[in-house]
Amino acid sequence: MMDRSGTASTCSPSQSRLTWMSSWPRLSWLGTEFQAEKLNIKFVRPTTQIGMLTEEEKRKIRAAQEANREMLSIPRRPPWNVTTTPEQLAEAERSSFLSWRRNLAKLQEVEGITLTPFERNLEFWRQLWRVIERSDVVVQIMDARNPLLFRCEDLEAYVKEVDPNKENLLLVNKSDFLTEAQREMWARYFREEGIKAVFFSALSGEELDTIREEEEKARNTMEDQENRRRLDSETNESEETQTANIEECRQDLEALTVNLKKQSVSVPPCQSEGGESNVAAEDTSSPSSSSESQPSSFVTSSKLLSRSELIEVFRTMYTKRRLLGRAVTIGLVGYPNVGKSSTINCLMQGKKVSVSATPGKTKHFQTLYLADDILLCDCPGLVFPAFVTTKQEMIISGILPIDQMRDEVAPINLVTSRIPRDVLEHTYGITLPKPLEGEDSNRPPTSEELLNSYGFMRGFMTQRGMPDNPRSARYILKDFVNGKLLYAHAPPSVLQAEYHTHTVSQMKKHRGQMRLTPQQIATQPYKVKPEAIDVKFFGAATPQYHIKGINTGGMIQTKNGPVAARQPRQKNFKKREKLRRRFAHLDE
Repeated sequence: MMDRSGTASTCSPSQSRLTWMSSWPRLSWLGTEFQAEKLNIKFVRPTTQIGMLTEEEKRKIRAAQEANREMLSIPRRPPWNVTTTPEQLAEAERSSFLSWRRNLAKLQEVEGITLTPFERNLEFWRQLWRVIERSDVVVQIMDARNPLLFRCEDLEAYVKEVDPNKENLLLVNKSDFLTEAQREMWARYFREEGIKAVFFSALSGEELDTIREEEEKARNTMEDQENRRRLDSETNESEETQTANIEECRQDLEALTVNLKKQSVSVPPCQSEGGESNVAAEDTSSPSSSSESQPSSFVTSSKLLSRSELIEVFRTMYTKRRLLGRAVTIGLVGYPNVGKSSTINCLMQGKKVSVSATPGKTKHFQTLYLADDILLCDCPGLVFPAFVTTKQEMIISGILPIDQMRDEVAPINLVTSRIPRDVLEHTYGITLPKPLEGEDSNRPPTSEELLNSYGFMRGFMTQRGMPDNPRSARYILKDFVNGKLLYAHAPPSVLQAEYHTHTVSQMKKHRGQMRLTPQQIATQPYKVKPEAIDVKFFGAATPQYHIKGINTGGMIQTKNGPVAARQPRQKNFKKREKLRRRFAHLDE
């Protein structure tokens, strides 16, 4: 065999073929030794909280977010006038949008900064620009469980940049998840920050009345307790103090009667009538003058508004010159899955807008006349750039779609850290494993413990007989997003432990009396009930009888004594009778 140099190379039988191939210039790499990395495996204990941040990591993330908050903005529409051509405006919008994208890309490179998956399509932002320019009042619709996550402060600043006469309004939707005390805390925070906000829920009138009745009952019970406490304190006073107070009241009453008699004698009747008429005239003229001097102003209240009350707020809030003359234009903006479409359908009392939890369902803005003097301008759902701590927070907040989730461990661990163990057990009727000996008895359940228990309870199993944890995780996360597992964030000035507490009484109110599952019944201690023993021991046993070819029957107790119960005729009676006669010899 000739090689490239022209010299003959032979392969002796004693020389291995691999050694000969390694001597070839182009195949010299065959002699290289390769070492595989073996046992490079990291074992993770199931009891560890995967994906959870420590307090030090949270502190660093908050510091990085505060330092770079000025860079967080939305794209602006470049200035234009009548002489600007459509081509020039489109080119200016495109260049401005690309510069905005570059700034956010630099912001994402900062360590510890995580942004929401904001909208990267210029056409959707153009729809937002048009809605802001056409609207008198721009309404941001937010989720009541975490309003600050869905609020875009830069959008409010941009509305004032377009026209200082425009107004901003925050509509806190799904407010039925909050109690009256929680709404009051948020209303106090909005008033301190100078923010106009209203609380609304796209519920029917009956459901809203039920919520108000429950709040009224709770308020009455608190007042009764305070009155009872006040009466108890008054009864504990000494008798001498009570008699002294009675004597003082009697003296004051006598002095007042003497003064009234002197005044009635000294004042003539005509002057008294004239004085009364003058006073009455002054009283009747005062309201008109006060109303003219003090114009009506909007005040943030914690009241849960109904449909008619919200329409009245839209009608009376904007008192300046309107763009369309008579009708006030209300622009509705918000994230996907915050209830924007449901709010519009509730106001219109019909399905006028299609409901979807993912952005992109509505491509263009649309206008709807709510009344002759109110025009709604619906903007497509947009995800604004905002700071978040982790990706799993966006999943449980409904910003990222749950069905496209790849890892279910971290989001479920975040859910279990916020929802107590007893709430999960009462909500789903499961029994979670207790912490082992040596572990923290107050630790939250892990994702594996919750998903395995839920999968066994619902029967979500794989082909190998193991619990289908990804499927169970999707159901639990959707329950968290829909509010079945309720967790509400507190305002910055209120502690979370004081703001939201989980109680079993609230769960029973919403879900009624729970039935015990077979797993819970099996784990309960055995109790002997005397009633069950008496029924089993003294129960009358029904005598049985047997006739050849006929099924076993019982006796029925009648007035004339026990009578054999007649069996109903079966469908194939003739066929069965024929077979019985044919094989009768087998019964002998």
